[in-house]
Amino acid sequence: MVKPRLKRYGKKQRVTYRIIAIDTQSRREGEAIQEVGFYNPRKEQTQLDLFAIAAALKKGAQLTETVRDILKRAKVPEQVGIDLSSKFKS
Repeated sequence: MVKPRLKRYGKKQRVTYRIIAIDTQSRREGEAIQEVGFYNPRKEQTQLDLFAIAAALKKGAQLTETVRDILKRAKVPEQVGIDLSSKFKS
C-alpha cells in the first residue's frame, strides 16, 4: 500500500520535510515513489503538487494523520474535490 507521508531533511533544530508517496513497508528515509510536496514547519510554508496528490488518493493511497492535517490547512480538499475523512483510517 502507498501512503503520502513526511520525509525529514535538514540539520538539527532546522528541520524541513518533503511530502512523498512511499510504500508502507519502506523506512522514513527510504526511496520514494514520487515527491508530491514540501513542508517547512518553522516558516509555515507548504508547497504541494495537487495533481499528484489527487492521483495518488484516487488510486487508493491512505494519508497519514500529519499529512492529512497539512492538506486540510492548505485547503486542498476544496481545491481538488476529495473527501479526506474517508481516506484516513485510524
